[in-house]
Amino acid sequence: MTAEAVAVDGVADPGQERLRRWRLVLGGDAADGTGCELSGQDAAMDGALAALYGRGDKGRAAKDRSAGLGASAPSVARWLGDIRTYFPSSVVQVMQRDAIDRLGLSALLLEPEMLEAVEADVHLVGTLLSLNKAMPETTKETARAVVRKVVQDLEKRLASRTRATLTGALDRSARINRPRHHDIDWNRTIAANLKHYLPEYRTIVPERLIGYGRASQSVKKEVILCIDQSGSMAASVVYASVFGAVLASMRSINTRLVVFDTAVVDLTDQLDDPVDVLFGTQLGGGTDINRALAYCQSQITRPAETVVVLISDLYEGGIRNEMLKRVAAMKASGVQFVTLLALSDEGTPAYDREHASALAALGAPAFACTPDLFPEVMAAAIEKRPLPIPDTA
Repeated sequence: MTAEAVAVDGVADPGQERLRRWRLVLGGDAADGTGCELSGQDAAMDGALAALYGRGDKGRAAKDRSAGLGASAPSVARWLGDIRTYFPSSVVQVMQRDAIDRLGLSALLLEPEMLEAVEADVHLVGTLLSLNKAMPETTKETARAVVRKVVQDLEKRLASRTRATLTGALDRSARINRPRHHDIDWNRTIAANLKHYLPEYRTIVPERLIGYGRASQSVKKEVILCIDQSGSMAASVVYASVFGAVLASMRSINTRLVVFDTAVVDLTDQLDDPVDVLFGTQLGGGTDINRALAYCQSQITRPAETVVVLISDLYEGGIRNEMLKRVAAMKASGVQFVTLLALSDEGTPAYDREHASALAALGAPAFACTPDLFPEVMAAAIEKRPLPIPDTA
């Protein structure tokens, strides 16, 4: 019986529907035990899945099942069209990523026709950036268009909330000592007047009020984003570049963006266009965090008003002890130092736990951060209050 012949009086047979679903999951090898045949759209979906995942099976049955994508660009283009027809966007992005990893399709992304067919996302941008140096001129404009679309989508999602959150943090960080009633920071006021507690009245008589100010356009906070551009940090580089551009658009924040591997590149002058920033990176290579922090340290002129954000998995190829000494020196001078093991939507990343522990001992805990949490992390750093570290860190 075929998978489409499962209805009785217009109602699908629950038992046969379960067999159909198991058949799609198991892939149709002789040992799957369902005895269910697919036709129509189900067969087309199964073919698209088999082309990508069937090769991992063993034995003759697996060989029969695996259609493969082949080496030709037209067959890949048809496959990309098929999966966009049969699966939702989120699933398409996962299948594209698996195709690049499992079947070595990176080279095909150097062809404009392929780029026009793929579903663009952060991970695809990371792959394109890693291929940047090998990309022919005929493909670069198409690649930039793909990257720009992803960047614009991210800016729409993240920019407004980031600006609103950080504007509030800047206002609150500008303290005044004669605030109006609605501008009083009660937590800080109480803490500053605890010595004036009157036990008989069970109250505090505040001799000094501390209030929220309103940050003027001339009041600046210095933010330095220091980004590891090793291959494993691709998604973080994309998000950090977008956030860098958003921060640079705020007059009250002076933003510097630095990327590094074994060399250090300052991309601050390109922050008005995050696409230019991304194509100025070179994903892959070694890592010298110490050298990058030495450069960042040399750019600090107002330590008490500076936030340094290191985005790295902390696999250091440079001088470990010097790196830690630099972090300690920056913190001692008044710099707010934030270490993000990743800035992405993924789960807990791989990272150097020994270095992360050493930084935590210096009062600079290292944790992974989702893009949605990043504005809150920056707001806390600007206000010099505890960072909102996720429980899963």
